[in-house]
Amino acid sequence: MKTRCPNCGATLSLDAIVAHEGARDALYAAFTLGGELGAAAVSYLGLFRPEKRELSLDRVAKLLNEILPDVQAQRITRNGTVYDAPIDAWVWAMREAVKARDAGRLQLPLTSHGWLYQVITTYKPDTAQLLHPAKQGTAAMAGSKTMSGLMALESLKHG
Repeated sequence: MKTRCPNCGATLSLDAIVAHEGARDALYAAFTLGGELGAAAVSYLGLFRPEKRELSLDRVAKLLNEILPDVQAQRITRNGTVYDAPIDAWVWAMREAVKARDAGRLQLPLTSHGWLYQVITTYKPDTAQLLHPAKQGTAAMAGSKTMSGLMALESLKHG
């Protein structure tokens, strides 16, 4: 059975995916990310696809494995400064990348994760409310120290 990724354009049979080392590595890395982050990462990876070619599974595995240690550590280093990068920051930044592409503000294909990491440096925990609007509450509650503390605890629970 042939499959085609809607984001990266790769076309391959399931048997070939299992037999191909790069494809196995890509699947493992994607499953490691999982959930909301995994879905955001698939869309983000599509930004690396050359206009007239498919994104190879070896490249997908390489791209995912480049960010995986930082995702797991929930920290990044950019220009010598260390920034907290909780899972919500990664999801938010990847979604911002897709929005920037859709608005024509991003030159494609991406060649590195530099843009993503720069966006993560601007992450504010309040942006996590955009990921979970049901948890948002009233404007007064969102600005309270108690609510900020509860949101911080909630992010640790999911991290």
